[in-house]
Amino acid sequence: MTKYIRYRSASGVSYGILDGEDGETVREIRGGLLDGHAETGATHKLSSVKLLCPCQPGKIMAVGLNYRSHLGSRPQPAHPEMFYKPVTALQNPEDPIIIPPGASDVHSEGELVVVVGKQVKKASKDEARAAIFGVTCGNDVSDRNWQSGENKDLQWWRAKGSDTFAPLGPAVVTGMDYGNLLLETRMNGEAIQKQYTSDLIFDCASVVSWVSGWVTLMPGDLIYTGTPGKTRKMSPGDVMEVEIEGIGVLRNQVM
Repeated sequence: MTKYIRYRSASGVSYGILDGEDGETVREIRGGLLDGHAETGATHKLSSVKLLCPCQPGKIMAVGLNYRSHLGSRPQPAHPEMFYKPVTALQNPEDPIIIPPGASDVHSEGELVVVVGKQVKKASKDEARAAIFGVTCGNDVSDRNWQSGENKDLQWWRAKGSDTFAPLGPAVVTGMDYGNLLLETRMNGEAIQKQYTSDLIFDCASVVSWVSGWVTLMPGDLIYTGTPGKTRKMSPGDVMEVEIEGIGVLRNQVM
């Protein structure tokens, strides 16, 4: 299992591998997340660098209604129900989720996020599984009124795509069984979502395979795989944490 991060140090923006028993040492690598991972020899203390979103995707897709616990009275979908989030919605670990003007019912949605490692087009489930580079934590921030309220928008362009509505990180992890990880979302330390990724209606490979039938996925693309249970409205000052077993904690304060 390897943890990759993207960070800013005094020498600029780089990618690195988290090392050490406590995960506090960063070994710098050359190039990007999906390059050869050759090490430069430089090391940093994790506490001395600024964590950034761990990858820079060409596009972000997301799955709606992918846990039975999140369906409520809605019927289970026959296939993954997809939508887009703009890359400009990405937010770094520890940076704020900003509630935009006019938003009145903004919720967090803790999710496992897939990082695509190679071009995928019309892939079988096995081919899709092989194309997944790794996984990370994400928060699919959503304004419920713009999404489904009385005056809802035709599309979810701002309900799920406003700036800072896609926190991501802290690390992309490879070499793990992402099909049975405990996901927990906390608000001010209180657990408000808690479920295993084995409870996904459509697992990661199934989602990648389904999407690739119509939309070619490229290296670095992201797929937020859905949120469990019930979500809760956020308010300025709240601290949101999405923790996934083996990956780490994605923490953002609401402003």
